[in-house]
Amino acid sequence: MTDKFYEELVREVNEDFAARREMRRPYELVWQLNMNFLMGNQFCNVSGKGEIEQDEKYFYWQEREAYNHIAPIMETRIAKLERIRPKMTVMPSSSNEDDIKAAQVSDKILTATEESVNLPQKISQATAWSETCGTAFYKITWDGAKGKKLGVSADGKSVFEGDIDVSVCPPFEIYPDSNVTSTVDECESIIHAKAYSVQEVKDVWGAEVKGKDLRIFALDGANIGGYGYNTTVPNVVSQCKHGQVMVIEKYERPSVKYPNGRLVIVAGDKLLYCGDLPYINRENGERGFPFVRQQSQTAAGCFWGTSIIERLIPIQRSYNAVKNRKHEFLNRIATGVLTVEDGSVDVDNLSEEGLSPGKVLIYRQGSEAPKIMDCGSIPSDFLAEEERLINEFMVISGTSELSRNSATPTNVTSGVALNLLINQDDARLAATSGEIRNAVKETAQMILRLFRQFALTPRFAKIVDDDKSVKSFYFTADDVVSDKVILDTQNEVNDTVSEKRSMMFDLLSRGVFYDKDGKLSESIKLQILKLAGFSNWADAQPLSTLHRNRAEEENLILLDRASEPIEIDDDELHLDEHIRFLLTDEGKKLNKEQTDRVLAHIAKHKSKLKEKASE
Repeated sequence: MTDKFYEELVREVNEDFAARREMRRPYELVWQLNMNFLMGNQFCNVSGKGEIEQDEKYFYWQEREAYNHIAPIMETRIAKLERIRPKMTVMPSSSNEDDIKAAQVSDKILTATEESVNLPQKISQATAWSETCGTAFYKITWDGAKGKKLGVSADGKSVFEGDIDVSVCPPFEIYPDSNVTSTVDECESIIHAKAYSVQEVKDVWGAEVKGKDLRIFALDGANIGGYGYNTTVPNVVSQCKHGQVMVIEKYERPSVKYPNGRLVIVAGDKLLYCGDLPYINRENGERGFPFVRQQSQTAAGCFWGTSIIERLIPIQRSYNAVKNRKHEFLNRIATGVLTVEDGSVDVDNLSEEGLSPGKVLIYRQGSEAPKIMDCGSIPSDFLAEEERLINEFMVISGTSELSRNSATPTNVTSGVALNLLINQDDARLAATSGEIRNAVKETAQMILRLFRQFALTPRFAKIVDDDKSVKSFYFTADDVVSDKVILDTQNEVNDTVSEKRSMMFDLLSRGVFYDKDGKLSESIKLQILKLAGFSNWADAQPLSTLHRNRAEEENLILLDRASEPIEIDDDELHLDEHIRFLLTDEGKKLNKEQTDRVLAHIAKHKSKLKEKASE
């Protein structure tokens, strides 16, 4: 390909990016307005020029204070959504024992990767963006500069084994080819545009580019306040940043012309990369976009989701107007409005000093004395409208007084009614929590597919097991047989720690955990201690737990060879574990030779028990 072809390609990508940016402009203004209202800058609007502008005061005495109800509503929603940390499990590709073991290895890979990329923090970041703007994106890529160092190349550069990289992309960075596609995979192409410094471009892509001034979103101060005072709140504005370059990554999905898709990376007037889509991250070994979308509220037939803030903005504006007019009325009552006959007093002095206590007011002889106008009392309509708007906040947002204020409604005293309120609040979050789970599931599938593509040499990883022991393992791409990820169906929004503890104590009082002799087993005691918050006590393993662990180890040994009981074994506990092992699905898969070894070992424990009983 000639230099002219590359120059034409760079020009096409830049023109395409400019067209998409203009096409997405209305959505961008909505996101910027949402961010302003969330931060407390609630006296702004979208002007006819397509920009966010501040509303100015009409009069110097005008009250213009923001009474932010959007922020606590969003904090409540995000706090509930923070509980969603679904446990990912890999489904075996078949019932074959080798496939089951391979699926277990994939489970461990996901657990280790979740810790290495700090996935919980990434979910929190994406949730904050999706709740504010309606949409957020995960970008799952392979970073060749991460992982263990393997050596040094011929040109003196360090060579690493590479590792997964998961980053969160705000909606401001993503530009689809159409705003009316329903999913990411339906797009013909997607552009990821992000501003980098000139040095970053050189370090990552090795290209020398010229920096220029770029418009970015930043925080500024906006003045609000009332009669005689001003306050400053954060204001999301577009500012100019120097020495930057916009790096445009255009991903095109596979087509007849490009069977493996195409990725074109442009910075300014330079082409940084042009080639196939780098990642085999779709089913059946197909290549696709490295993006996963997470929405707050799905908008039918639209690529972008919607935020609850968009519905709350009109109510917030009305509420601010009512509160400010109410305070203006109180100012008139408290400060007073003087009526003065023309020429009877020094109006300038009276305007500057007012009616201070002890003031001597001189007025012209024969004229009428100044007096304070009767402003009446605050109309009851103000109070009624304020209460109605508070109720509208709760209706529109789906957060009741119970969840927002941690206060029981005055007209609700029944425990059943309180539970219904809690369930109704959680039901409003069902769609959003489902979006988060689906995004995490798709992210996990992409992670496994990238390991299958790039983990060509044995890789070392560690996980922390349920008993808090560190387990190490090696894996390669061949171990990733299945990428079918399923999620735990448990609803984390409803099941809080306090609710689990309450249910546990209720079951304990009803005797559910006791055996036929009316005693609690050691394992049940440990689980109760952990759920009650005494994990340190539970970690001090009793002797019975150690015996059970040894019996489980013997079960694995008996699969290959015979094993003899030792003198210190608790034969009753060992018998329980060995018999339980034979009755499980794993025990049913044993061949005759393995089963005979386990039965012979059980017989030896029984023989020891008979000897002790006869003594």
